[in-house]
Amino acid sequence: MDEERALYIVRAGEAGAIERVLRDYSDKHRATFKFEPTDEDKRKKLCEGIFKVLVRDIPTTCQVSCLEVLRILSRDKKILVPVTTKENMQILLRLAKLNESDDSLEKVSEFPVIVESLKCLCNIVFNSQMAQQLSLELNLAAKLCNLLRKCKDRKFISDIKCFDLRLLFLLSLLHTDIRSQLRYELQGLPLLTQILESAFSIKWTDEYESAIAHNGPPLSPQETDCAIEALKALFNVTVDSWKVHKESDSHQFRVMAAVLRHCLLIVGPTEDKTEELHSNAVNLLSNVPVSCLDVLICPLTHEETAQEATTLDELPSDKTAEKETVLKNNTMVYNGMNMEAIHVLLSFMEKRIDKGSSYREGLTPVLSLLTECSRAHRNIRKFLKDQVLPPLRDVTNRPEVGSTVRNKLVRLMTHVDLGVKQIAAEFLFVLCKERVDSLLKYTGYGNAAGLLAARGLLAGGRGDNWYSEDEDTDTEEYKNAKPNINLITGHLEEPMPNPIDEMTEEQKEYEAMKLVNMLDKLSRRADVKDLHQDGG
Repeated sequence: MDEERALYIVRAGEAGAIERVLRDYSDKHRATFKFEPTDEDKRKKLCEGIFKVLVRDIPTTCQVSCLEVLRILSRDKKILVPVTTKENMQILLRLAKLNESDDSLEKVSEFPVIVESLKCLCNIVFNSQMAQQLSLELNLAAKLCNLLRKCKDRKFISDIKCFDLRLLFLLSLLHTDIRSQLRYELQGLPLLTQILESAFSIKWTDEYESAIAHNGPPLSPQETDCAIEALKALFNVTVDSWKVHKESDSHQFRVMAAVLRHCLLIVGPTEDKTEELHSNAVNLLSNVPVSCLDVLICPLTHEETAQEATTLDELPSDKTAEKETVLKNNTMVYNGMNMEAIHVLLSFMEKRIDKGSSYREGLTPVLSLLTECSRAHRNIRKFLKDQVLPPLRDVTNRPEVGSTVRNKLVRLMTHVDLGVKQIAAEFLFVLCKERVDSLLKYTGYGNAAGLLAARGLLAGGRGDNWYSEDEDTDTEEYKNAKPNINLITGHLEEPMPNPIDEMTEEQKEYEAMKLVNMLDKLSRRADVKDLHQDGG
């Protein structure tokens, strides 16, 4: 009934009446995502009627009402076939200011029309294969990049940037050809990185270092949404970027990694938004060549170095392990390097473990990232070893029992998901410099058996990668307990009592004769078997 009334007014009414009836329809169906099949034909005709209205000279408010209803109707895939034409797509491109002839974004009154047009295009491209093909024909990716450049340094147009980026993400997700076009022809990597810089308001203090305001305000919801969409689009653009072939590529990836480091050290408007922001940053860091990830850590300034020295002097002399890592002015410092970003990644990983679900999607990316960082960068590996596998003191409990990061990771080594347990074991193995004896010390043979069998290292030895020869130091507590540690379970067991000690002499003699009789029977059976074989 709603469609019939709206269709009648759209076909015959003037702009004011059309705006009112479509506003009513939009208010009523704003949260509608499932539609009645019986009204499918009416919805198709309503879409066609709206496109005819959009080519007329109508007020901006009427355009917005038309586009809002079109956005709602475009959630239904079935009605898009007859309305997804080149002419209709061009109407939306014109309203979204995606035509190359549109040089500026000066009229603020047009912003709602641009945003609604982009929303419509997002729905239509996502739900229609015909629209996806037309996007290639109309070179939509290039037009979106052009619009982004107009928005790059402009304020108050976050919604335009956000939905432009979302549409760019969808196109690069659905078409591998567009990924290559974005990367090389359209210079999407530096463009999207600059969008992130703008969203985070980054101020560079060095080539790959930015100023971090630890007590600064959180990102606004609009800035956070823009950053998340840019991160997702960048992920698609860089998904095949495992190797760096040119110096310019290396520089660009280092800049992007530095921006992502900044991203990890700021927060969004809510805890959930912060986690989503950091999750997308982790996914994108997984695409960065590992040789460029050294910018995640940076040397301390002269002032910070002096502060670190003061802090080290304040620590007791017997705390040798703890003196490696200090916290000064909210900065995690290790061996003269700022480790804040790595510490955030470690905390993020632990939160994902604590969730207890969706490990493959939520946990494996950050575990893989930390593993590769540790394998390639010595300072990162040593810092993570210090945090995850500190020197053993109390070995009375099994390695998988407890609430430390080490305990949680060891539990994952026997997880039912093969991919999860492999990457958890690999991470710990790399922290142990791929030395079997060191891994067994922290996990026990039973937990590590799967990894060692897959690597052909059940008999001991080392992995294939080379690591520095700095020695691990055992605590006095561990050295004293080591002779009584069960290698299978990895924990201290009290010596088992000898049952013979509590026997009387008569019991001992009885057990000895029983053993002699058993050995005699076994010997006789062996002789009989040999006679049968000779006779045969």
